[in-house]
Amino acid sequence: MPLTATARFIREYKHLPDIPSAAEVAREGIDVGEMNSKLLQKIEELTLHLIEQNERVAALEKEVKSLKKQ
Repeated sequence: MPLTATARFIREYKHLPDIPSAAEVAREGIDVGEMNSKLLQKIEELTLHLIEQNERVAALEKEVKSLKKQ
């Protein structure tokens, strides 16, 4: 999910997509195995976003360096 869509979801629902809200957890409890799986999925998503951001920063730094040489 793109970060913009994730941000929109969090603003609207006050929790991450695919993660139960605090109210749901308080009402229904959680399955620890299932929650661990979902949290690992979120870590993977964050890692992919960080890699993408790092690539964008590197490209921008290269462009800035190139423009400074001119």
